[in-house]
Order: sequence, then C-alpha cells, then structure tokens
Amino acid sequence: MTQHLARRPAAGPLSRRTALAGIVGLVGLTATACGSEAGGGAAPDGDAAGTAGGFPLELANCEATLTFDTPPERIVLLESAPVTTLDGIGVLDRVVARAGAFPLGYFDDDLSARLEAIPALSEDIDASGHLLISQEVVIAQEPDIVFGLPDGVTREALADAGAEVMVQDIFCSTGGERASFETLYSSISTSGQIFDRVTEAESLATSLQERVATVSESAQGLGTTTAAVLYPSAGGGPLYTYGAGSMVTAQLDALGIENVFADSPERVFEISAEPLLAADPDVLIVLYQGEGDGSDLTAEMVSEDQLSGLRAVQEQAALPLLFNFAEPASPLVVDGLERIHEWLLELEG
Repeated sequence: MTQHLARRPAAGPLSRRTALAGIVGLVGLTATACGSEAGGGAAPDGDAAGTAGGFPLELANCEATLTFDTPPERIVLLESAPVTTLDGIGVLDRVVARAGAFPLGYFDDDLSARLEAIPALSEDIDASGHLLISQEVVIAQEPDIVFGLPDGVTREALADAGAEVMVQDIFCSTGGERASFETLYSSISTSGQIFDRVTEAESLATSLQERVATVSESAQGLGTTTAAVLYPSAGGGPLYTYGAGSMVTAQLDALGIENVFADSPERVFEISAEPLLAADPDVLIVLYQGEGDGSDLTAEMVSEDQLSGLRAVQEQAALPLLFNFAEPASPLVVDGLERIHEWLLELEG
C-alpha cells in the first residue's frame, strides 16, 4: 500500500551523497494506514522502560506507547515487510495468521514454504495497494501483537482485545529527515527487545551493515548519477515518487546516486509527467506489487503518463522492483540495494 502522506513545504536541496558512516548508522505498502500515524519512532535501547530483565517493556511507536509484560507469543502480519526480520531473529514460528500480498519473489524456497503454511486471512488489495480487511477478522486470531495498520483497523480496538500494533517507523512522521539505513538497524533492535531476542537482533543488524558497506564501496565510480523511483497505481491511477524520507533515498545514497526528488522532505507524493520529464534522470526504478516481473506495469506507466521522452525510457534503463525491496525498512531493502547495484553494473556493461 502506498503511504500517501500529506504534502509538507519543500525543504532546501539535500546533499547528493551521505557519508558511509551515515549509511551504516521509509504497504509493507499493503498494510499500513495512509497518513494515519504521527510522532516519533521506537525508543532507543536505553529509553525503553522495564525491569533489568527487559520486561515489562515500554516502547514508543509513532504516536503510541506500546507495553509488553512478556514477549509476544501470537503474531498477526498485516504486511509482508516484517517477515525477514522476524525470521532473522527466530520468531517467525509465532505468526498465527497473515494478510496481504506475500510475493514469492521476496523469499527463498524454505521461507516461502513456511509462509504458505501460515493461514491467510485476506489477500484482497485495492488498486493503490491497500489491504482490505476487517478488524473483527484480525481480533478473532487473538494476537498479542499485530504488524501493520490498514484502513478500518484501529489501535484502540486491538488494544481492547489485548494486542499491541507495530507500525513501521518510516511510516511515522519524521519531520522531513533524510532516511538512512539506521532506520532499519533501529527497527531490528526494537524487534529484538520486544521478543527478547536482543543478541539475534544485533547479529542480524551487523550482517546487514556489512552488506551495505560492501555495496557502497563497490559502487564507487558508477557512471549513473541520477535516478527517480516511481510507484504507478494499477489501472492508470496516480503516479507517485519518493523523496528524502524514503528508504529508496537511503539506497541511492549508498550507491552514490542522486534521487532527483530528494529535495522534497516527503516520503512519497503524487507527481505529474512534467517535473519528471524536466528532471530526466539517468535511470528509473519502478516499484510494483503482486505477481509477474513488473514489465507490463512499467509499460503501462510510460504510455499512460506520456513518459516516452525520458532518456531512461529511450535507453531502456528502467528497473521494475518488487515494493518491499525498496520500502519500508526491513532486511529486504538490503536485498533490493544489492539487486539495484547488480542491475546498474549490467546496464553500464
């Protein structure tokens, strides 16, 4: 589901590259309520309230404060992005139900098989990528924690049923801050706290940091200098692009490439053909959901939005990419970073 946040006044231009230190130190799409969250992300490790053993635990999540007396045992997933984090810290077996799109392209055969074994509550997604589900169906699963907050599901109703709700930090209001991979590492740390898997979370984050650093070092000297990341709505609906608050900007920064719309503080916003044609980026990354390779949706976007004049279109420099490989912050965005890097190397031949 695209997170269509309200527009904020544009900030001044941001630097094209962030230092590697910043890189190491934004539903998914189908499952988080659009623009419904505000406030800060999860509290750092030292800010979590609890006993010496970690529980009871209090953590900030967007505008809410979450409280856990013990590590959650029953998880309901209303988005696909948390899967690789939960698997990476060893608690995916606690997922009792899932809803939304879980494309096989995200996962290896073993993980895909384990996901297929989890009961699916709904696979209904609207044209903009929003999950369609009633909160009564979610509550009936008796969850301790729910990941994702689609329209029609509220924190209050789930809290009354004994469940806390985790919303991806990058979907919270960030005050226009430029996204970095630190958002990912912080999110993993928070999951480690919640499930009492701190050591596993630290190991996962460290391995991801190393992979990001490896790509960033290898990407030095790439000929590609500018990019735009787009999300076309199915059926000729609105076209969206991503600004400073998006993880795609963190990915492009790691590659030393300028996001031509990073001067906007917004994470995602609607765009027309004119500013895109004026920016004329070297490459396009086109995000999509569902089955297939995204080529049909990319072709439809070019036709519907009259983008054939873009150099990236004329030179066939457009990469369709499954949404969670770019958004929100999960280990999948590191997979996506590596895929983008490999594609750029092939493109430059």
